[in-house]
Amino acid sequence: MKLRLGIPKGSLESATIELFRRAGWVVTVSSRSYFPAIDDPEIECMLIRAQEMARYVENGILDAGLTGMDWIAETDADIVPVADLVYARQSFGKVKWVLAVPEDSKIRSVQDLEGKVIATELVGATRRYLAANGVSAKVEFSWGATEVKPPVLADAIVEVTETGSSLRANKLRIVETVMESNTQLIANKASWGDDWKRGKLEDMKLLLEGAIAAVGRVGMMLNVTSAALPQVLDVLPSLNSPTVSPLADGTWVAVNTVLPESLVRAIIPKLKAVGATGIVEYPLNKIVV
Repeated sequence: MKLRLGIPKGSLESATIELFRRAGWVVTVSSRSYFPAIDDPEIECMLIRAQEMARYVENGILDAGLTGMDWIAETDADIVPVADLVYARQSFGKVKWVLAVPEDSKIRSVQDLEGKVIATELVGATRRYLAANGVSAKVEFSWGATEVKPPVLADAIVEVTETGSSLRANKLRIVETVMESNTQLIANKASWGDDWKRGKLEDMKLLLEGAIAAVGRVGMMLNVTSAALPQVLDVLPSLNSPTVSPLADGTWVAVNTVLPESLVRAIIPKLKAVGATGIVEYPLNKIVV
């Protein structure tokens, strides 16, 4: 049996392949093929634009795929959400679709868009957003370079952003957030009803979520005397509580824990000061709780 999996082509492609690597799968993309290789004989991959992914999953061309909540909403696809995966092109966070206008525009809220022209790739969601706010405006599909269209080709745009830097570079000001989005692992309904494919997807969900949970965290192990252990525990933050194991001589213990990588440089000197020794920091690929 094979699981047909859609990998998003474009802005999410590299981040998705890196996430799968951390989860335990090596996905290799060739510039000449839309069918990446994967080191799992039970999976077949295909590169599909995130904008189209939900439709192909809904139609059963793919058993599963990764795409944004925004494109699921845009296509109104009838699929099974399997996993909520908070990662994006530049970071492990959500993205926002925002209403933006030129810095000197008089538009200050969505109500000021009455009778105006809005350019966006997210046409359906933008129309629903305007309707929910009681605003009638013309929404035009944008084929790209949306940031350069105001004020000549449109009065405003609805565009996706992670940091807002591209909007600022094009002298645009954010008025409101239309919606937030993050990546989803989705499945075809019939595929989800198949016991083998569902099991494969549930395993994938577990490992992908574990890889995301490990982002920004490291493991640390150290040795300390039993007498100094309380002081070490006072210094250490932990995922739950550190694992403490007695060593052979009976007076020393080994401590193993997980902590945010950003704290390491401050914590190691404190650990050393209270008697910890043999301090080892190591990277993590997955945390499964």
